[in-house]
Amino acid sequence: MKSFKNNKINFKTNIFYLLILFVMISIIKDPALSIDSAKNGILIWFNVLLPSLLPFFILSELLILSGFVKTFGNLLKPVMKPLFNVSGEGSFPVIMSMVSGYPVGSKLTCSLRNKNIITKLEGDRLITFSSTSGPLFILGAVLVGMLNSPHLKFLMIAPHYLGSLTLGFLFSFYNPEQKRLKQNQSNIYIENKINKENNQPLGYIISKSVKDGMNSIILVGGFVILYSVIIEVFLNSHLIKIFIISLSRSLNISVEILVGVFAGIFEISIGAQKIAALDLNVFYKICIINFIIAWGGFSGQSQALSFISQTDINSKIFVIGKFFHGAFSAIYTYIFYLLKYKNTIIPSTSFPSIIQKGYDFNNWISTFVESTKLSMAVCLYFLVLSLFIHLIFLQKKEA
Repeated sequence: MKSFKNNKINFKTNIFYLLILFVMISIIKDPALSIDSAKNGILIWFNVLLPSLLPFFILSELLILSGFVKTFGNLLKPVMKPLFNVSGEGSFPVIMSMVSGYPVGSKLTCSLRNKNIITKLEGDRLITFSSTSGPLFILGAVLVGMLNSPHLKFLMIAPHYLGSLTLGFLFSFYNPEQKRLKQNQSNIYIENKINKENNQPLGYIISKSVKDGMNSIILVGGFVILYSVIIEVFLNSHLIKIFIISLSRSLNISVEILVGVFAGIFEISIGAQKIAALDLNVFYKICIINFIIAWGGFSGQSQALSFISQTDINSKIFVIGKFFHGAFSAIYTYIFYLLKYKNTIIPSTSFPSIIQKGYDFNNWISTFVESTKLSMAVCLYFLVLSLFIHLIFLQKKEA
C-alpha cells in the first residue's frame, strides 16, 4: 500500500516536471508570445485587481484581528448553524466573497482558521461555498461587456450564488470520523500560535493587516501573470491543437467550443471571452460561462490553494467543491431558462461587443476609492444584518 502511494506521488511529480519542461521549451521557442502574455497579465493585475481587491484584503484582516468578526459573527449563528453547520463568523467570508469575488472569500476563510475562530471541520465546509465571483465581474465584464445581453442578468447571476449556497448546505453534512484526532491536534497547534497574537496594540493590528493585505495581492498578481503565459503557450501549442481536434471529432463538439472551455478551465475571463465570441444561442453561452465562472479556473484555484496551504483545511474538498459549484450553476441556469427565459432568448448571430477600456492614473485612483467605499459598506451591512437577525431571534425566544 505504501509503495502504491509512493508511485502515485512520483507519477504526479513526473507529470508536473514534464509540464514545466514543456512550458519552458515553449517560452524559449517563442519568447515574444510569452513577453506579450506576461505584459497583459501585469496590466490586468495592476489596473484591475490591485485597486479593487487591496482594500478588501486590508480592511477584512483589520476586522478579523480587531475581533469585529468574532463579536458580530456570534449574532449570525442562528442562521449559519442550521443551514450550513458552521459558526456565525463564517458568514463574513461568504458575504465578502459575494461582493468582491475571487479569491477574497477563500483568503478570509483561511484567516479565520489560522486564528482559530473556526474549527478545521468548519473550515472544510466553509471553503466549499465561500469562494465565488463578484457581481461586478459577472454582470459588468461578462454579461454586458462580452455577451451584450443586460436583460439576462437574473439568468447570469442567480445560478452562480444559488449553486454556491446549495453546495454549502450539502457540505453541512460532511463530517468524516477519521479526521477528528487530526482536527484536535491542529486546534492545539493553532491555539498556541494565536495566543501569541492576542491583546496586541492597535498599531500592530494595523501594520499586520496592511502587510498581510500586500502579501496577498502580490501573490495574486504572481498567479495572474504565470497563468497568462501558460494559457497562451498551451493554446498556441501544436500538441494541444491536435488533442482538441481529436476530442472534437470524438465528442462531435465544435473545436471553438472546446477551445473556450479549455481556456476557461485555466482562466475564467479568457474562457468566457472566447465562448462569448462564438455563434451560439445565448442560452448555451450562458450555461457554459456559468460553469466556467463557478469552476474558477486553475488560476483562481491556485490563488485560493496558496492560502489553504497555510492552514489544515482540506484542499481536495475545495477543488471538488468548485467542480460541483460549476455543475450546480449550469443546472440552475437550465432550470431558470425553462421557467422564465425559454420564449425570450433568441440565437445570437452577431459578434458581441467586448468592452475595451483604457486605464490611467485617475481611473486607478477612482477604482481604489470606489473599492474602499464598497468594502466599508459591506462591513456596515454585515454589522446591521447581524444585529437585525439577532433581534429577530431574540424576539422569537421571548415570545
